[in-house]
Amino acid sequence: MDEVDIDVFLGVRRLDVVETGRRRRWTGEAKQRIVEEAFQRGLPVLAVARRHDVDPSQIYDWRKRLFPHISKGVRGFAPVVVTPDVPVSSSRNQMEIVCGNGRRIIVDRDVDVAALLRVLAAIDQ
Repeated sequence: MDEVDIDVFLGVRRLDVVETGRRRRWTGEAKQRIVEEAFQRGLPVLAVARRHDVDPSQIYDWRKRLFPHISKGVRGFAPVVVTPDVPVSSSRNQMEIVCGNGRRIIVDRDVDVAALLRVLAAIDQ
């Protein structure tokens, strides 16, 4: 057995060991319910984490494990495919955006960029 240097505790009169309890166990259904609640539109993950007394990083970890198809890409970015110029049937100076989920957006060349980014973020969820 190793020797303990008593001098370390000279200024300490009392030392309490606090038990934090045992680890909580969540069922798969409970994890899924919490993750789905946390990623509802307009609901902050932090609020859901506090409601269930869970660390927000735990909710993100559960989402990665339960829904791996969601976590593969980086949020806010979408794959882009560049194709050769194709004659456009319309001369109205429009642009077509085809999203990874198959949805199409057609916008005018004078589209408000901030509004377009909000639309793209909304359909990405």
